[in-house]
Amino acid sequence: MKNEALGYLPEERPSFGRLLLYAIQQVIVMFPATVTVALVTGFQVSTTIFASGLATLCFLLITGRKIPLYYGSSFAYLTAIASMCAAEGFEKVDGILPTEAIQYAQFGIILSGFVSIAAGLLVRFFGRKAVETILPASVTGSVAMIIGLTLAGNALSDAIPNVTEVSAQSIWWTVVSLVTLISTILYSKYLKGFLGQLPLLLGALTGCAVAAAACLTGTNLFREMPAAALEASAWKLGNGSLFAVPAFSFPKVSWTAALAIMPIAIATIPESTAHMYQLDIYVSDVARKKGKTMGYSLIDLLDRNLIGDGLCDMISGFIGGPAGTNYGENISTMAITRVFSIPVLAAAAVIAMVISFFTPLIQVIYGIPLAVIGGLEVYLFGAIAAQGVAIMIEKKVDMFSARNIAVIAAIMVIGIGGNYTFGGNIPFFGMQIPCIAGAAVFGILLNLLLSIGEKKAEA
Repeated sequence: MKNEALGYLPEERPSFGRLLLYAIQQVIVMFPATVTVALVTGFQVSTTIFASGLATLCFLLITGRKIPLYYGSSFAYLTAIASMCAAEGFEKVDGILPTEAIQYAQFGIILSGFVSIAAGLLVRFFGRKAVETILPASVTGSVAMIIGLTLAGNALSDAIPNVTEVSAQSIWWTVVSLVTLISTILYSKYLKGFLGQLPLLLGALTGCAVAAAACLTGTNLFREMPAAALEASAWKLGNGSLFAVPAFSFPKVSWTAALAIMPIAIATIPESTAHMYQLDIYVSDVARKKGKTMGYSLIDLLDRNLIGDGLCDMISGFIGGPAGTNYGENISTMAITRVFSIPVLAAAAVIAMVISFFTPLIQVIYGIPLAVIGGLEVYLFGAIAAQGVAIMIEKKVDMFSARNIAVIAAIMVIGIGGNYTFGGNIPFFGMQIPCIAGAAVFGILLNLLLSIGEKKAEA
């Protein structure tokens, strides 16, 4: 019992009752962000939840059951998917993208996996410094910033109704989005422990409570589950009101989607790498307190982590789920509880997959008012941009370096300017280049070019 109180290492398994409770907790922590990605992008919610669980199971196996991480949907790809849909002329119907649009996005998501795999192979054969040379913080931080900032318009359009006349509907809409935003921020700042890991969920519940109060005055902001969500199901029990197989789909070739989505993996690599450093510290601390030897260092498995991320993007993309990454929320939960057990994460993945088949839960998720989603988006998208700043601060990027200033300036202007001037796709010699992808590629090439000059000067 004393050793159990100190926590569980990756290879250790709690008793069945504890394992189940720990697993449910991991699902709860993962749920808000993963579901929000599905609602914002227009992907099928049930498929997204299933893909998250399946990819997590595969990740644990791919990494030899040594790295305790949970795979969930990433916000980094939101702008890329929106740009691809704009370029192809797709629009959401009742909050869901047409199946063909999702299939095109799947192709880009699958190809994005190759970027993470390539980074993993670089680490394996040339060491961690190789990735930092090609993708320094000046590039990854700037890309993260433009991902968040180019989504600002989407957040406000959902949070504030675009109407010329004030009505009860528009007033309640704005109030609900403001309450959701402010409550989520307060929860993230002041709540501690387990509740401190659930600001998105608690903020959404608070916003929904205010929306329920609006219903008492005759204003209904809640939505119904789109018919397309059930119609696309692979199989239903009866009319599908209780049980329906998620709406799996298979990818269709779209080089527009590939060009828009594939480079975004660049922004998730430093995040995934930072998570491994963080996890290594936590797990090593538990092992030391328990007087046990791990036999391996988690940070030495960074190559497996990146390759696993890439393969999981392919797995998720193949069945119709969004691209993702390992979740910091789940890492923080493990750090608080000191439960780093691989069996717990495997059980959480299975629970998520089972949940995706039950229609009543999916109906509740789709019923969330758009005002609530908008309030969450204002905070989330701003946080993505802030994360880019954090990356550059943490890596001590020299802001007086002519090279760094040039790289950051080019990425920011191409990314943000391309979004607001050309609607997300920049006309370039007859081609339509997605602004974030174009900014990322240009930034990488410019950084490499200027680095060569610096190396010659140093020599």
